[in-house]
Amino acid sequence: MNFDVSELDGVTVIASRGNVLGGPDGSDLHDFLADLREAGRRTVVMDLSAAQLMNSSGLGMLVSALTTLRNAGGDLRLAAVPERVRSLFVITKLDRVFKAYPTVEEAVASFEERG
Repeated sequence: MNFDVSELDGVTVIASRGNVLGGPDGSDLHDFLADLREAGRRTVVMDLSAAQLMNSSGLGMLVSALTTLRNAGGDLRLAAVPERVRSLFVITKLDRVFKAYPTVEEAVASFEERG
């Protein structure tokens, strides 16, 4: 996957540079989230617009990230999930666990809505 990181309205945005397949990327993401947590940052949007493929390891990586952030009092939102990847969330019923939005901006704004 590899990822780029930016910030929008106080929310960390992690953009995948390609497919979400887990493996070493999972360790990198876990380490990055640990650093965020230590810095007091707990709201994250994962931009999946560049991901055309996700396997079970990639899905597990996102579940782990979600759990890490929620246990720290934060949350992970998904943005721009391609249809092929979205179908994996539906099949596994994880579409009921993750909050997904059409755009990064809408996902970021959803944090403001919770107050």
